Amino acid sequence: MSIATRPLGKTGVNVSLLCIGGWHIGQPAITDDASIRLMHTAMDEGITFFDNAWDYHWGRSEELMGKALAEGGRREKVFLMTKNCGRDAETSRQHLEDSLRRLKTDCIDLWQFHEINYDNDPDWILERGALAFALQAKKEGKIRFIGYTGHKSPHILAKMLPLYDWDTCELPINVCDHFYRSFAKELLPELLLRKIGPIGIKSLGGGNLELGGVFVKNSVCTPREAIRYALSQPISSLVVGIDSMEILKQDVEIAKSFSPLEGAELEALLAKVKPVAGDGRYEYFKSMQTYDGPYHREQHGFAV
Repeated sequence: MSIATRPLGKTGVNVSLLCIGGWHIGQPAITDDASIRLMHTAMDEGITFFDNAWDYHWGRSEELMGKALAEGGRREKVFLMTKNCGRDAETSRQHLEDSLRRLKTDCIDLWQFHEINYDNDPDWILERGALAFALQAKKEGKIRFIGYTGHKSPHILAKMLPLYDWDTCELPINVCDHFYRSFAKELLPELLLRKIGPIGIKSLGGGNLELGGVFVKNSVCTPREAIRYALSQPISSLVVGIDSMEILKQDVEIAKSFSPLEGAELEALLAKVKPVAGDGRYEYFKSMQTYDGPYHREQHGFAV
């Protein structure tokens, strides 16, 4: 049994239910060989959607992914996504050139504007020429589709909608989000209406659900329930952070045995989580700069 696929919005492309997250596979604690082995095994199990970004571990994530995909013609077997951290045309050009070189490819399948987390990010992208450059790069065949990402607020991501007919939007989708500044309630319906492919992230609350003890100490939500909840939302794919064979095996098994969480089962899970979800204690990325990348904090003049 392989992992199921879903349509990626209006692109005409189907992507695997799970997408392997580029940040985790580039962590310094993981050796190059172990990281490449994880990516090859993920592909063998049916994960053919690969995520990355220009700033992940200052290029290490893209370089490792480039090595992994260069072996045995694997690049042709994946839908490859990376992200641009630039807000002006010249920086965006440099980031694209860096990403193409590191990933050892001549075309990025999906190039997304990364971390639209500040209210003026949409203005910068339009006024400083980053969007115009992306459209030119698409005409030149260097990228196929264009999207954007963010984790701070639904209203900021909504400000991007009038700027372009986006192909994708990457947004937080987790069980706590249902009760706190909800992307699923406030933004996801509009994405679906516009046929913009929604890509879910932070199904474990950016790690806080697990590190905060909800899974174990309070017995509120298991990793299986959290991932299954996210996959039950109308998203195209879910980016998962995989940094070991154990986590890969867990996530693959959840995806292969997936059935929608609904009815009484869904209501019971929401009732369990509600007491600790409404104040954002497990979704720091919405209210703090903790999860804003250092490149973007510096870009906006904040301390790194």
